[in-house]
Amino acid sequence: MAADTAKATATHRDDAVPAYDRDLYDQVMTPNYAPMTLIPERGAGSELWDTGGKRYLDLAAGIAVSALGHAHPALVEALTEQARKFWHVSNLLTNRPAIELAYKLVQLTFADRVFFANSGAEVNEAALKLARRHAISRHGEGKTGIIAFDNSFHGRTFFTVCVGGQGKYSDGFGPKPGDITHLPFNDVAALEAAVNDRTCAVILEPVQGEGGVNPASVEFAQAARELCSANDACLVLDEVQTGVGRSGYLYMYEPLGVTPDILTTAKGLGGGFPIGAMLTTAEIAESLQVGTHGSTFGGSPMGCAVAAKVLDIVSDPAMLTSVREKGQMLRLAFADLNEKFDCFADIRGAGLLLGCTLKGPWQDRARDVLRQCTEEGLLILMAGGNVLRFAPALNISEEQLREAVEILGKALAATRD
Repeated sequence: MAADTAKATATHRDDAVPAYDRDLYDQVMTPNYAPMTLIPERGAGSELWDTGGKRYLDLAAGIAVSALGHAHPALVEALTEQARKFWHVSNLLTNRPAIELAYKLVQLTFADRVFFANSGAEVNEAALKLARRHAISRHGEGKTGIIAFDNSFHGRTFFTVCVGGQGKYSDGFGPKPGDITHLPFNDVAALEAAVNDRTCAVILEPVQGEGGVNPASVEFAQAARELCSANDACLVLDEVQTGVGRSGYLYMYEPLGVTPDILTTAKGLGGGFPIGAMLTTAEIAESLQVGTHGSTFGGSPMGCAVAAKVLDIVSDPAMLTSVREKGQMLRLAFADLNEKFDCFADIRGAGLLLGCTLKGPWQDRARDVLRQCTEEGLLILMAGGNVLRFAPALNISEEQLREAVEILGKALAATRD
């Protein structure tokens, strides 16, 4: 009570508008993040400007979210048009943008049915619940085993963070959900030994993003598909990071040559507006009868209107081809940097989701390189302490990519010296 009174008194006493800066952030926000000191003011395409007017070239895209960069005119128009009509109706009613987006996703993919939520974590939660419910409805209470992989990442709900294969995210919160097995990624023999008639789902990322930008091999993905089919289990592909053109294909199950039972997509789907979708077949979707799952904001008319426009743009074959070409351009440029600095043990990924593993004296210095890049005016990402991760907007220009590589070279030189 005394604290509340003190706060009220302080509020009345302080008539000045605060400086909404990084120092105030530390005073008013929980300490679970450690953001950079810069505060973005505005963006356009693959460029950002901070509150001091400094320009940054953005090869992070909000962690592979801003698929078409910042303030894309077509997305701004779609959002504004819907905002003038209505913002929210809940799942007590449907809405035309949600129906349109679901229809487009069905037309463009293997899926027959779509469930909308707000994030990758939420649609992965839905996918895991659906896989278990579907298995139990067909085979009884014993078919609940989930196979996941070391260094995977599927979200921050307690279920998804426990399915994710990184204990640092799930430890310290008490008892964990059971019947989850973690295996080495890309190990076909381990997978063959683990999947059995109690398995309800195998969940994997076509490229492990947070886990180091590790691509699944075609052999591994196809083995997972065959084992799931043989054991009446669901193959769940987490395409939260690889989906919506990021790999140079609309979804990466296409070049892997496998068809999932359930697919999750988020991040780039909304181009920066929060939305996620779970895609599945009509047969499996039947297990989600009325009342079995839901989301207050899922199917938001605002998010769906924007995502439908994102899909229109990204699904263009010319756009997808350009992503593959620009990804190859970046790989070659990184290889040239490696010739000069001898810093990368591996350059890997797919399309415009690339990772460079540091080696030798550079090992475990990803954060140092990232900080120097920021100082030089380039925003990049990390995947652990030893991998530089790059996930620019899909429509970034070749000229901007060349500029980014030049800045990265300056940052590597400064970090080395």
